Amino acid sequence: MKTEFAHAAGDEACDFPKYRPYPPFATLKCVGRPLYRSRDARDYACLLDLDPSVLSWRCVTHAVTDDIGVRRYFVDFAVECNDGHLLVEVWTSSVADTQWITGVAECFGYRYKAVRMPELRKGARLQNVRDLLRYAGPDAPLGDRIRILAALDEMGTLTLAECLSAVREDRPMRAVASMILSGVLEADLDNTLLGPDTVVRRVRN
Repeated sequence: MKTEFAHAAGDEACDFPKYRPYPPFATLKCVGRPLYRSRDARDYACLLDLDPSVLSWRCVTHAVTDDIGVRRYFVDFAVECNDGHLLVEVWTSSVADTQWITGVAECFGYRYKAVRMPELRKGARLQNVRDLLRYAGPDAPLGDRIRILAALDEMGTLTLAECLSAVREDRPMRAVASMILSGVLEADLDNTLLGPDTVVRRVRN
């Protein structure tokens, strides 16, 4: 059996006709060009970017095939994690028989993972992560970082609204989102949607 899932995505590297970019277009841990089979796949990639156990991920744009190229199987991502490597396939409904692709993945040192997006849409994390990634880009200016961190050192925690009011040099939401995305600040992304009363803390390494 053979596979091309180690290849990065590119215009010359796609054999599935519907790969294309989806917003938000910024990524944090993607290797190669971000092209997706579906909107659901893009949403899952947002979660990969803010998963602390994920080191990097890449879009898989070639089919996994058998030795004679008759049987073909598409997955969405090759993911490098702290505890190994995954081949991830994003499903919008119930998962079908994956025995064949599971065996192929194991031959190449990967674990196959099937993801059902309806389950991941039930909480607040996906929406929060998507909202934050829309602001991904340059780091917050030094002056804004110092003002927010100094306030946190004094107060212990701040609300998101208080963090925004401390920004002077950049666009407030972009500066604060950048500090969350870069791991300088942390906020609860799982239980409720981000709002003015969301508690923000300094990340201590």
